[in-house]
Formats: sequence, C-alpha cells, structure tokens
Amino acid sequence: MVKLTKIYTRGGDGGETSLSDGTRLYKDNARVAAYGTVDEANSVIGIARLSTNADADAMLSRIQNDMFDVGADLATPGDDFTPSQMVLRTTDSQVTRLEQEIDTINASLADLTSFILPGGSAASAYLHLARTVVRRAERDAITASQSEPINPIAIKYLNRLSDHLFVLARHLNNDGADDVLWVPGATR
Repeated sequence: MVKLTKIYTRGGDGGETSLSDGTRLYKDNARVAAYGTVDEANSVIGIARLSTNADADAMLSRIQNDMFDVGADLATPGDDFTPSQMVLRTTDSQVTRLEQEIDTINASLADLTSFILPGGSAASAYLHLARTVVRRAERDAITASQSEPINPIAIKYLNRLSDHLFVLARHLNNDGADDVLWVPGATR
C-alpha cells in the first residue's frame, strides 16, 4: 500500500524525478513523458465522469485504476514484464476487458456515416478529449520504447483504451444519434 506523509520532497527541484526502482531521470525523459501523459489522460477521464451515467461511470472508474497501473508499469524500468507482488505490470486481462466492453457498447451504436467532431454532450466531448490525450500517451510510450524496454501490453492497453473512449463517447451521445458529424468542406 502506498503511504504519502509528505507531498513535497524538493527532490525534483533540479529537473529530475525517480522511477519506481529509484533510478533518477530528467523530467523530459521519454519514459517520464509517457507516464506523465497517462496521468494527464486519467485526469481528463475524471472530468468526464462528472457527466456520465452510472454504467459509464463504473467502466471509467475501473479504467482510472488501470491507468495508475499503466503509469506504474511505465515508471518501472527493465525488460521483464511479468507482474509480481513487487512489480506492477499491465496485463492482457486488462486489455481483454476493454475489448469486451467495446464490443458490448459498439453493438448498440448507429453506423458511422462520417467522421465525428467532439461534442454532442458534455460527457462525449470530455471523452473525446480523453481519447486524444490517451493517443498522445500511446505515442509517448512508443517513443520511449525506441530507446528502452517498455511493456508492449501497456502500449496495447493505451491503443485499445482510445477505441473504448471513442465508442463510449458515441454511446453517451444517444448511441450515436446525437453525434456531431464532420461535413467535409462545409465552411469553404
């Protein structure tokens, strides 16, 4: 269990932070950027939860917890991605749960006839914002993976999560009926 007794440590005043194993890195390191963007996405999901129904809120609650797991995974160096009591790693079961929820939600959605603009409802707009931040987190994790080992399942989770947030945004727009559709060239 995590226990924080002091919020500021002054340890980051010189532009460095610590990974889970105590390794010190500059705060602009690709790994640090990746888990920082995961944290940002989690915050946007928290905002979205303020405007959702009970079923969506339950899904997003699980996702927010997963996002802390993903962040912890990204903050853990090494090339052994096996979860243990001491090392938290993202797992295939977390990805599978997202896929099952996507399939369930998507079954009731209206067919897409155009690209969708973020909006329609507050919940949908916030979920589209969360989706784009998750996409950035995924890009950041991929950037980090070019120079050091990153759990590929964490990257897969972020990829699937952006799909999940997309279909959930449509679901919260009256199953797609209230989606705001892109009209190519409409303002020329």
